[in-house]
Amino acid sequence: MKHTLSVLVEDEAGVLSRIAGLFARRGFNIESLAVGPAEQVGISRITMVVPGDDRIIEQLTKQLYKLINVLKVQDVTQVPCVERELMLIKVNASSSNRAEVIELAQVFRARIVDISEETLTIEVVGDPGKMVAIIQMLNKFGIKEIARTGKLALVRESGVNTEYLKSLEAKV
Repeated sequence: MKHTLSVLVEDEAGVLSRIAGLFARRGFNIESLAVGPAEQVGISRITMVVPGDDRIIEQLTKQLYKLINVLKVQDVTQVPCVERELMLIKVNASSSNRAEVIELAQVFRARIVDISEETLTIEVVGDPGKMVAIIQMLNKFGIKEIARTGKLALVRESGVNTEYLKSLEAKV
């Protein structure tokens, strides 16, 4: 199972490399990683997606807390969260299929951010499932390049689980 960890750290040189080293020494992979300033000056939030069962994640959490610059580790996998990724995707789009590619981008509420005679570059923001879906739809045109951020996640203060609500809507 994949777990999403939200880690608050002191914003100092070498913190990310110490965390990555911890994972490497134990043979664990980080599938997705996003780092940036948090709400407080001098603090950064690291959001990472890590494969493993609950026991492994608990072990990793304990190891992370042993690192001096780590302030808080939270497994937000089962907690209602807002999750987003950003992706730039360059797609073949000649005059014969350009309108279809643009229409598809609009369906996904994506934006065209660059255009050339043979390609379109599309900016997509959304949950990880949306990224997979648009990639599948654009594959038939020929994808030239993809650049994708890691997953970002913040706990929903409302406590509303949108995945649960989506499953209820699907049943109706």
